Amino acid sequence: MTIPEDFKTRLKIAKSKLKNQVLSDGEKRGSFMGNAFKLGTELVAAVAVGTIIGFILDSWFDTKPWLIIIFFFLGAAAGILNVIRTAKQMQKEE
Repeated sequence: MTIPEDFKTRLKIAKSKLKNQVLSDGEKRGSFMGNAFKLGTELVAAVAVGTIIGFILDSWFDTKPWLIIIFFFLGAAAGILNVIRTAKQMQKEE
């Protein structure tokens, strides 16, 4: 094999390795953003559901604003527990 052919072969190998590495870095970044949105959505959804349940129960029992406040904090606690549980699961996977 001549020197230019050897150089071309090594250059092709290096380019393919670099391309594979760049794709894997992009996938990691996308996966990280997906996980971040998932955690944020879980927290917000739990708080929203708790608040809505409190609002509905307050209108039924005419106890405004006590049940809204109670269920808001219950929803926040449930959301935080979900985030912690999901983060531990993600950490195990890596």
